[in-house]
Amino acid sequence: MDRRQWVLSVLEEHEGRLTRFAARILGDEESARDVVQHAFLRLCDQAPDQVRDRVAPWLFTVCRNRAVDLLRKRRRTVSLSDSDARERPGHEPDPAAAAERHDLYGQISELVAGLPCSQREAIDLWAEGFAYGEIAQITGHSEGNVRVLVHRALRTLRERALGRSLVDEPAPPVPTVEPKPASI
Repeated sequence: MDRRQWVLSVLEEHEGRLTRFAARILGDEESARDVVQHAFLRLCDQAPDQVRDRVAPWLFTVCRNRAVDLLRKRRRTVSLSDSDARERPGHEPDPAAAAERHDLYGQISELVAGLPCSQREAIDLWAEGFAYGEIAQITGHSEGNVRVLVHRALRTLRERALGRSLVDEPAPPVPTVEPKPASI
């Protein structure tokens, strides 16, 4: 596979995940696309042999660093916005299921938005499927610190009332009233 085909295949595989990740950091999808474009331009400058076996962590690191640089330049705090709750257009067979999923995603996004920045970043990467070691490489934290951040984030989410109903606790059973037998 030549270099152009390699970059295009990596773009196809990782562009969506990177854009969502950058949008969560920046709170702005347009800026996120710019950050992702920057990451792929940097990838074009790399020899495939240098990053082939660790391309995802490399891309997320470049993307994260660029997003943090933009935030510093803007001098504003990071917050998740309602635009993050929007779902990508797709072919949904059941509009009710799509609406329910959209509402659930919005509620979860609100819960995650309340986490401290370092926990939010770690949980975002963890949710993207990265291992603790890869998250440590991307964020510059130690692997042990990443484990603690993810653990604390999950614990905080579970402790919140809304988090309990969304994450792991089933709804309480509805009491039923047994019908009385009819008397003759």
